[in-house]
Amino acid sequence: MRVLQAVVVLHVAALLFQAVTAGLLLSSPGGRALHETSGIALAIIGLAHLVAAILVWRPGGGRAAFVPPAALILVLTVVAAFLGMAGLKVLHLPLGVMLFGGGVMQLGRVMARRPAAA
Repeated sequence: MRVLQAVVVLHVAALLFQAVTAGLLLSSPGGRALHETSGIALAIIGLAHLVAAILVWRPGGGRAAFVPPAALILVLTVVAAFLGMAGLKVLHLPLGVMLFGGGVMQLGRVMARRPAAA
């Protein structure tokens, strides 16, 4: 469970960093490369998030409730990447905001877990 918590914290930080690089994309010539690179890192972290959620559930005997949000965030990250590459900012930007909100919600779920009974 601690690994999942750490990965979700990293995922939310990466989502926030992606928003920062979006600002750089709009304001500096080198912003595009940084935004694209951090987007690739975000997808990799999203995959790690999903794997950690599955490992908490299946072999770990934990709750399966963390898996669907992790999968949805990963799928929407890929969709957002394709929308960005297609230049559809009108869809890409709101989806990015929704991804950050979803990440924060998942963080709240993962951190709010009750301790096991003694």
